[in-house]
Amino acid sequence: MLTVVEGRVLGCLLEKERTTPDQYPLSSNALVLACNQSTARDPIMAIEARVVDSAITSLKAAGLARLVHPSHGRSVTRTRQVADEHYGWSTAHAALMAVLLLRGPQTVAELRTRTERQHAFASLDDVETTLRELAAGNLESGHQAMVVQLERAAGQKELRWQQLLAEEAEPTQRHAASSGSSPMSERVNELEARVARLEAALADLLG
Repeated sequence: MLTVVEGRVLGCLLEKERTTPDQYPLSSNALVLACNQSTARDPIMAIEARVVDSAITSLKAAGLARLVHPSHGRSVTRTRQVADEHYGWSTAHAALMAVLLLRGPQTVAELRTRTERQHAFASLDDVETTLRELAAGNLESGHQAMVVQLERAAGQKELRWQQLLAEEAEPTQRHAASSGSSPMSERVNELEARVARLEAALADLLG
């Protein structure tokens, strides 16, 4: 099982590959910013660059990340994820794993909304089908189950799903589950996307 930091780093690589392809693969500076950004993360973290670099080394050794050396005008070494190749994930699988790694246990409705920029699921049933594929594992390749459906906790209306690839961080205040999108949630998603693009552009300049 990956550590909390390794899970955060891998989640960021999976996310940014789809949401900011112009800045991907990520420089070390960009990856630190992605790990510590205040949007689309639960809990919010403050991870130092040396800790992120150590996590990259571990992920590389595990066959889940690769270094991309400078080329085409880029002056720094960057990192890309290869977890999708390693585990045989589709784009849909990778999108769900990214959001689960970055935000902790979530409902099917939350996952559909929050993966929208990475993969457009046709319905809630489509999300659940993909989750059950991840939960089944792959006996032929020897890969374990990647997610599990949690028991309903007191006061919760919806069941939640949790990833099993990395240790879960201690949660901060987790908001009550939303049963679907709303104008407010759409506005929040739009602002999150804008902040992520600005952070990635700044990191690219610093890198």
